[in-house]
Amino acid sequence: MGLSLTLIITALTVFISWRAFNDQRLLSRLILWPPAIARNRQYERLLTYGFVHADWTHLLFNMITFWSFGSVVERVFAGWIGPLGFILFYLSAIVVSILPTYLKHQRDPNYRSLGASGGVSAVLFASILFDPWSKLIIFPIPVPIPAFLFAVLYVGYSIWMDRRGYDNVNHSAHLWGAAYGVLFTVLLEPAVVGHFTQHLFG
Repeated sequence: MGLSLTLIITALTVFISWRAFNDQRLLSRLILWPPAIARNRQYERLLTYGFVHADWTHLLFNMITFWSFGSVVERVFAGWIGPLGFILFYLSAIVVSILPTYLKHQRDPNYRSLGASGGVSAVLFASILFDPWSKLIIFPIPVPIPAFLFAVLYVGYSIWMDRRGYDNVNHSAHLWGAAYGVLFTVLLEPAVVGHFTQHLFG
């Protein structure tokens, strides 16, 4: 049995984020800063921003969520499109989830974004399609809630907060990541829709 790709991605993200905590030059080079893409064609920032985080809380929340559900999605996707397919799914989710934000702020020199939340949302919502009744524990609420109920609350909260725009969280990336995770999975295996509804209402 090979080494878990979920573990490798988690370890790599933790390592790069940890290095960037103590190296502002590295953080500045990897973070999503739209003018660097528009002026200097540093398109890799559309991906590298997902491997740096604001602080340990931000990093641990994302990586615990990714670790908890990534192994399930990795196992299913490996059977469908191979191990490399899972990696491409996660990396493409990081890119796709940030594109609307980039297009909106591409001429804003004061805007910056970082964190793996878009990719993590894609993985989380793909896993919900496989098992809508799986239980999630959302800090600081100690009571487990069904995954499908969390999905509804998560989307509603993200839309509400994105429209308010009062905090420094990129809720748009969360929404686009979640949508991409669902769309990618359904296009890859349309039968998952029937599986989801059967398990949800069966």
